[in-house]
Amino acid sequence: MARPVEFDRTLARDRALLLFWRRGYQAASLSDLLAAMEISRSSFYAAFGDKRALFLECLDLFAERTLNFLNGTLETTPPLDGLKRFFEMGLGRMGDGESHWGCLLVNTSLEMAGVDDALSQRASAHLAQVQAAFEASLLTTGCPPQKAADLSAVLMLLLEGLRVSSRRALPPETQRNQIHTAFRIVDAAL
Repeated sequence: MARPVEFDRTLARDRALLLFWRRGYQAASLSDLLAAMEISRSSFYAAFGDKRALFLECLDLFAERTLNFLNGTLETTPPLDGLKRFFEMGLGRMGDGESHWGCLLVNTSLEMAGVDDALSQRASAHLAQVQAAFEASLLTTGCPPQKAADLSAVLMLLLEGLRVSSRRALPPETQRNQIHTAFRIVDAAL
């Protein structure tokens, strides 16, 4: 008879997500994961299967949380203000260390391209959902469909660039200026 789970699976998974976000898939060893999650090897395999399965769960959760935040912001503020707030969300965490980790989705797309294309494509598919939310938001402003598609692609480039540049530890003010400039351009294009 299997032993009952003796740890908080959600907490352990969230700890793993932070480790993957900070280090990436390849640099997060099983030993690192077990230490961060504060669980035994047997509990790890019983609860999560293997490292890749855990990573997929963490990647999907990160995407879900990102989309929930984006959609929640867009529901409570005018479209362009909501989009701008979403972009600035990373700048608000400058004191907590996470801001220099970039974005797990962007990081995975880059890290795993040519190494594990399925993981890279999974992250890219989640990024496409974010871009679709950008486009849907722009459409609510009355923006013509083709222009909304074009501007959402530009916003995705900005997002990816900001998340990569955050790993270089650019000052928050530099990134804030980049965001404001991009949104002046988007606003003028509408």
